[in-house]
Amino acid sequence: MYWLADPQKMASIADLKDIPAPPPVSWMPQTAGWWIVGCIILAAVLAYALWRWLRWRRNRYRREAQAELAAIERAVSDPAMRSEALAAIPALVKRTVLAWAPRPEVGPMSGEAWLRYLDGTYAAGGFVQGPGRQLDALAYGAKSIGDDELSSLMALLHQWIDGHVAA
Repeated sequence: MYWLADPQKMASIADLKDIPAPPPVSWMPQTAGWWIVGCIILAAVLAYALWRWLRWRRNRYRREAQAELAAIERAVSDPAMRSEALAAIPALVKRTVLAWAPRPEVGPMSGEAWLRYLDGTYAAGGFVQGPGRQLDALAYGAKSIGDDELSSLMALLHQWIDGHVAA
């Protein structure tokens, strides 16, 4: 117990000294290379944001078509509105196509040519051979369609709205 033996040499709190703080270091880049890298990253982020925004605007018609198709599905379940809702389905498909296709080319299409055109815009098909065939009948006044056929048609149209490409 050396420290108890010599009270003169005992360390005191008063003898403690503050540890000096390191000098402040700036977080700003010190070389031009970091400024260039930062500008490139900022430009890439802005370009990506612009691309996403343009894509979102370009697909507005798809969101509106999906919303209208959902409203038609609700209306079909009401017996009083069923015939009007069924007649609205082919009109919705035509308006959706006219949002991006040339009107003089697509506007007069009907029947088999229209269904082939729709198959050309969707890789999975389903319009000439499949539930999409009902569109032709609904466009010309067929007031009745079976529930199974209708649900298959609605599923096809939901998929087509999200996945079609310009022919």
